[in-house]
Amino acid sequence: MRERLGTRAAAGLVMLLLPPLRRLVRRSLGRAPSFSCCWPCQGPSPAPRGYSSSAGRKGLVLGVYAKEKEEEVPQFTNAGETFDRLVSGKLTELLSISGPPLKKGKTRLFHGLHQDFPSVVIVGLGKKAAGVNDQENWNEDKENIRTAVAVGCRQVQDLEVPCVEVDPCGDAQSAAEGAVLGLYEYNELKQKKKPVVTAQLHGSDGKEAWQKGVVFAEGQNLARYLMEAPANYITPMKFAEVIEQKLRSVNSNVKVHIRSKAWIEEQQMGAFLSVAKGSDEPPVFLEIHYSGSANANDSPLVFVGKGVTFDSGGISLKPSSGMDAMRADMGGAATVCSAIVTAATLNLPLNIIGLAPLCENMPSSRANKPGDVVRAKNGKTIQVDNTDAEGRLLLADALCYAHNFNARAIVNAATLTGAMDVALGSAATGVFTSSSWLWTHLYEASILTGDRVWRMPLFEHYTKQVTDCPLADLSNVGKYSRAGGACTAAAFLKEFVTVANWAHLDIAGVMSNKDEVPYLRKGMAGRPTRTLVEFATRLSQDKQSV
Repeated sequence: MRERLGTRAAAGLVMLLLPPLRRLVRRSLGRAPSFSCCWPCQGPSPAPRGYSSSAGRKGLVLGVYAKEKEEEVPQFTNAGETFDRLVSGKLTELLSISGPPLKKGKTRLFHGLHQDFPSVVIVGLGKKAAGVNDQENWNEDKENIRTAVAVGCRQVQDLEVPCVEVDPCGDAQSAAEGAVLGLYEYNELKQKKKPVVTAQLHGSDGKEAWQKGVVFAEGQNLARYLMEAPANYITPMKFAEVIEQKLRSVNSNVKVHIRSKAWIEEQQMGAFLSVAKGSDEPPVFLEIHYSGSANANDSPLVFVGKGVTFDSGGISLKPSSGMDAMRADMGGAATVCSAIVTAATLNLPLNIIGLAPLCENMPSSRANKPGDVVRAKNGKTIQVDNTDAEGRLLLADALCYAHNFNARAIVNAATLTGAMDVALGSAATGVFTSSSWLWTHLYEASILTGDRVWRMPLFEHYTKQVTDCPLADLSNVGKYSRAGGACTAAAFLKEFVTVANWAHLDIAGVMSNKDEVPYLRKGMAGRPTRTLVEFATRLSQDKQSV
């Protein structure tokens, strides 16, 4: 009796286990599994052409366009269509039954579709071939790709998958920018860090463009790193050392001079020194020479960046709320220096000089006092009516010094005024220039990068407000201090410029990101580094002389 019962139990157990065993046999024969797995399945059949098994886990990000008509099947990118064929149309089937059509920037995650890619993220790219949006002043296709790829890569990162292959989506450079920018997060000082994810191009189309996009994005990430780091970690000297180290590692045609306080005094940069004297951190004047042109005597593009590594406001002390963000008040220096690092990495055929006056603006017994008068390098005297309007004092001396180089153009960038944030918010960088040639290059560059610029007025109306001053040649704030603050600051800087091709970029509004730019995480934005690089690229192709 016991033997019969045991036999029946054994038979019942076999019948119970038979369906799972059949499924396991099917999987081993290479059929597409319908379950979620963590490691590539090992079957006797070779992987489909173009794919290879690997020991590590990989994610895959593929793009799909918005439907033109409701009844249409999803329209994948070329890479998406290829993958869908490899899995016998399973991707189309799952996407159709898993929910409504994917909207722009939205994602859907599938598991177990292919042995090489346990996790596949489908990202919505919006309308196909949308092109340049004249209302938005950017290339909509490129922006859609950056956003979609960034969101998809982050979803792979949340799964703790160490590597993700990215569909070029018809524009490999934009896809690379979206991936590298979207995955970046400053966590240098945290013990618990997010998993590191390596983004790679999926397939072989657009390898060169992909690598260019990686370089562009890494340049902006360098600026984000410098801006986000605490002010006690990125002091004036440390800033200069980081840039020097980066430049030495990417190009031999670069010379870096880290000028000391004694040199600054020799140059009679009284305006710069007046700001620096309030801090125990010594000032540094960083000077970079990149010789990319075949002719060493070609007139250079000169970038100048405000480098206040922490801005307390000085005696005109800022409110404590939000003051910690002033560690990024060196954003002008961070973006222009990172743009030069990127240009050097790309070997742009252009001579570029970078100038960054670096210091802290702190309150102390030595600090500037409201009403003090200081003398700039060109001899002009400045009444310091507000010590929190210090950035223009640094830039005044740096702009004077920039005239020593027979510049083809001088472009300065600075987180200069809260008024610019009020005027434009984070939508675009404000540009002040009298040069239509320079403006056109900046504007067209920004359409490609999606990091937009907007032209602001440089009227004589504003100049009168800074030159009408009781004690000196200029006041460092306008006569009507709360009116047109970004414009009066630009008018002040213009008093230290004599070249025809000069532009001032006020980047205060684009300094940080909350959620406005979806392919950047919350934090310091590093904008507009990519626009400056694209601008330099355009100048290297434009043969117009000084």
